[in-house]
Amino acid sequence: MKRLKEVLGYALGGLLFVLLIPTLMWWVSGMPCLQAIPVWRWVVALVLAVLGLSLSIWSIVYMRRKGDGNPMDAFGHEVAPRTKHLMTDGPYRLSRNPMLTGSFIYFAGVCVLLWRWPALLVFVGFIAIMMLQVFSEEKRLRKDFGEEYEAYCKRTGRFWPVSLRK
Repeated sequence: MKRLKEVLGYALGGLLFVLLIPTLMWWVSGMPCLQAIPVWRWVVALVLAVLGLSLSIWSIVYMRRKGDGNPMDAFGHEVAPRTKHLMTDGPYRLSRNPMLTGSFIYFAGVCVLLWRWPALLVFVGFIAIMMLQVFSEEKRLRKDFGEEYEAYCKRTGRFWPVSLRK
């Protein structure tokens, strides 16, 4: 049952991030004809999508294998087993939130592809909601890992390799 819950959590997360949010972005943008999109936008969107999804998937796999769990609670509700180890290497040496950074890159690609304000507004709304989630996770990580997490925060940015807090 525990394994099924974990697989369902990853499947639902993948469905939400990879399909449902981009579909919402397309829908609120007036469902533009995808065949009419210029090739350059397809190329840029594809590059961003591949980079973003690759970073997110690498992060998920790395966290599962090396961290013995997942860092994410969905606003206080455990989605998958919590990590037993603070991850500071692999994709986590690039960012404290590489899964989310990958999602942001992916959705930026969707915005380039659609090239419409409503898609951008969905993206901005997603960022706002995810920032609340990040703050919640950071609170839990500080509690679970204390000074080790504080040192990690000082040397690694929330979304980018360099911390902006100096």
